Amino acid sequence: MNISPISQVVGARITGVNLSQPISPDQFSRLEEALHTHGFIVLPGQSLSPASMVQFARRWGRPEPHVIDTFHHPEDANVLMLSNVYRDGKPVGLVDAGTYFHSDYSYLADAARCTMLYATNVPSGRNGTTFANQALAYAELPQDMRERIDSLVVNHHYGNRDDLDTSSRTVASVLNDSQKKKVDWVQHPLVRPHPYTGQKALYAVSGSSFSVEGLSELEGRALLDELKEHATQDKYCHTYDYANGDVIVWDNALLLHSAPLIDLSRPRELWRVTVKYSRH
Repeated sequence: MNISPISQVVGARITGVNLSQPISPDQFSRLEEALHTHGFIVLPGQSLSPASMVQFARRWGRPEPHVIDTFHHPEDANVLMLSNVYRDGKPVGLVDAGTYFHSDYSYLADAARCTMLYATNVPSGRNGTTFANQALAYAELPQDMRERIDSLVVNHHYGNRDDLDTSSRTVASVLNDSQKKKVDWVQHPLVRPHPYTGQKALYAVSGSSFSVEGLSELEGRALLDELKEHATQDKYCHTYDYANGDVIVWDNALLLHSAPLIDLSRPRELWRVTVKYSRH
């Protein structure tokens, strides 16, 4: 196994691992350490079925099917289809999913550990995901700001607080009435120690975070917007462009991420699995 950093701020490429076969405890330990160190890892040249993808995902935690059940993979509901492809006049997956900075499942009380994407059919060129290192962003805040926010609690709900227009391409993927009943308001710390390493990071200051406990609506929104602007500066970000066969895993406790607004005329299809911390 060879591990090489992708950028100075986030990401590592790992070769010498075949995810279509069971991986050893030692191999997984090295993958886990790399994820905690680099925030996201890329394993290129993979060939996965839905079953083998979910098998690998279970090494990290319990898969949690996405609330938008319309686009679950027909072979395994734990796999969410992301695609701009239409078959028989119907979309086969979510088209503009997460086209704003967010942390996956931050709108659920039991937050996500990590998310895995498998690129089954992607166009060349600019097609990837932008990742923002939230541990580094927190560490570089002024001390008085860190002290101010360390104990604050944020109210989260499914959605993108910066865009609630359901006709927009940067709104959170629209839920139907049945799906809306599955989500409610939840709370998370604004500054969240990493569950495995203890490293502090800003948590979901963009996306599902709508208000701050103990602050007025205007004060809370202003604080979240200030932190988002700081935490998504270019110096904390790296965009990874996919190639067919790439598997990428990212740590939702360490990163914000944003998908691109894709060219609808160029076919694109990825599979996604998101897991919780519990393996049961």
